[in-house]
Amino acid sequence: MDQQDETTRRHFLTLAGGAALAGAVPTITIRPAEATPATLSTAIRNVIGEAPLHIGRVKLDIPPLVENGNTLPMTVSVASPMSPQDHVKSIHVFNEKNPQPNIGNFYLSPASGRAQVSTRIRLADSQKVVAIAQLSDGSFWQTSIDVVVTLAACTEEVL
Repeated sequence: MDQQDETTRRHFLTLAGGAALAGAVPTITIRPAEATPATLSTAIRNVIGEAPLHIGRVKLDIPPLVENGNTLPMTVSVASPMSPQDHVKSIHVFNEKNPQPNIGNFYLSPASGRAQVSTRIRLADSQKVVAIAQLSDGSFWQTSIDVVVTLAACTEEVL
């Protein structure tokens, strides 16, 4: 084997090893949060269409001031008898600054017993949280709370 063949083989193996290594390393894409109050409005319109929003009947229990937005308890309840003639069909929760403005959609029926959902959410920053309920008569009711977060959940750095 001459010197020229050895150089070519080394060069090939170096390139092949580099290509294999590049394929084995996962690529991480970082997307900036693009949510704005306009995306909140669009997300709400995607759910309710052109129907009017009424204030009242919906109660949103969420702490107005939290130290950490990683795990925030939240309960949404709606004043309703939950009878076959008068019940809550769905509850939708939105926020204005997280990457995804629609936090959750919950679907209910008279068999649900009461119009209440509880969960934990993450908030990327201080922002407005909106809860909307659709009743069986087709009307939409809402409430909102401004939540102050002192340590953001979706953007904090790990040291």
